[in-house]
Amino acid sequence: MAKNNSPGSQYVSKQTLVTSVFVALMVGFFGGLVFGIYKTSSGLPTAQSGNMPGDDGRAQMLQALTEKVRQDPNDTDAWIQLGHLNFDRNAVPEAIEAYEKALALQPDNAPVRTDLGIMYRRAKRPEEAIREFDRAIVIDPKLENARFNKGVVLLHDLNDKAGALQAWEELLKINPVAMAPNGQSVDELIMHYREHE
Repeated sequence: MAKNNSPGSQYVSKQTLVTSVFVALMVGFFGGLVFGIYKTSSGLPTAQSGNMPGDDGRAQMLQALTEKVRQDPNDTDAWIQLGHLNFDRNAVPEAIEAYEKALALQPDNAPVRTDLGIMYRRAKRPEEAIREFDRAIVIDPKLENARFNKGVVLLHDLNDKAGALQAWEELLKINPVAMAPNGQSVDELIMHYREHE
């Protein structure tokens, strides 16, 4: 059979090639997307498994900071870093201990008081969390994170909706466009809970 060298047959061949390349790229893209979603949802290790991404680096940092505070128990920055590291890996008792040590050395550190409050909440100690948020607010009345988290604990842990709404309204006085970590505006959050009273 003779080879067909007409211009039309070459055009079809190029179109088929372009389509094939496009399809291959799309399959690769979606395959990578599906694989990425799989790895980040079901494949993500938990803090309890001790197999978190970058765990070797964190373990070395944890060991170095632990040694640093052992050698110099008055190193406030090392205690704070140790608290943050334990906060990030959800090692609640260790984070609480580190933050408490840091605050014994530097009691007016409002952000650390706020982080300690968050850890107290994770430890199911909501009254202590509120105490730390209130202390942080006294030290720095414009600290938005302390006010927002105070509202969260009041609402979800202490069933004090009125107190939570008040905390968030005070936050809006400082920053009228304050946002929750999930991207929802605090004024929308307040309206939502007011409508469900």
